[in-house]
Amino acid sequence: MKVIIPLAGFGTRLRPHTWSKPKPLVNVAGKPVLGHILDKLTGLDIDEIVFVTGYLGEQIEAYVSSHYSFPARYVEQKELKGQAHALYLTRDHVQGPVLIIFVDTIFETDLSDLASAPGDGVLYVKQVEDPRRFGVAVLQDGWVARLIEKPTSFEHNLAVIGVYYLRDSAWLMSAIEELIRRDIKTQGEYFLADALQLMIDQGARLAARQLEVWEDCGKPETLLHTNRYLLDHGHSQTVPTENSIVIPPVYIAPSAKVINSIVGPYVTLADESVIRNSIVRDSIIDERSHIEYAMLSGSLIGRDARVSGAFERLNVGDSSEVSIADE
Repeated sequence: MKVIIPLAGFGTRLRPHTWSKPKPLVNVAGKPVLGHILDKLTGLDIDEIVFVTGYLGEQIEAYVSSHYSFPARYVEQKELKGQAHALYLTRDHVQGPVLIIFVDTIFETDLSDLASAPGDGVLYVKQVEDPRRFGVAVLQDGWVARLIEKPTSFEHNLAVIGVYYLRDSAWLMSAIEELIRRDIKTQGEYFLADALQLMIDQGARLAARQLEVWEDCGKPETLLHTNRYLLDHGHSQTVPTENSIVIPPVYIAPSAKVINSIVGPYVTLADESVIRNSIVRDSIIDERSHIEYAMLSGSLIGRDARVSGAFERLNVGDSSEVSIADE
């Protein structure tokens, strides 16, 4: 089985952090989002992972090659024409069954039995209260009959989460080729859902598997929510601190320092970061950042940042300095 992971987007909803790093490398619960995704592939029979990269793609390659031993290939999407276009760029490198994973989400499921799944493929879905922000699957006789992008009503609420298994990748590529030839676009882009709909119209039987856990990593508030979920479910760790109180769950990297502070709950503190004389909760502090004389909650602090004298909710990018003092 081949795996395709498209990650060429700019990640604009996570700016300023994605000015200096690709969205899949944003830290959550001690490692990049991409790392949590790749960990779920360990133990599967994978021939190769094809990463579709774009802006700052060299950082993706550096991270994967230094942390994982999967056979990997990198294909650049120079023009952002949509999901289906990104997948079509891999057509010379995939054969047979393919697993497609978009890295906006953290999910919990068993992927080991995909080869024995009935039909022509599997779409992973989750029931949501308000489906209007998502693409949804409409079922008929146990199979996906229709895919609707951002429905206007609440009638269908099985949101497609961005994980797909297809038994015949050549069929998918043929559908994408037809999609591009006929110039079928949604919101000005070539969407995977439209290519899958062409396959369904041609007779493809796609099953919908429901998940209980689906955590979004695409916006600051959802990234923090995902951080809380992961820390609550086995990704917490702490280290000795100096004259401080740690309220679990937290992730404190071995090289991080906490001095005269209260940290937690739900704080991720990355390598070589320092919290001194501060109170920090429900926040992600990236590598080599320093927080001093501050009270932070619901904050994202990038790499190599400096924050002092703040009693705020902050979203601070890499290599920034924030100093708030009374006049």
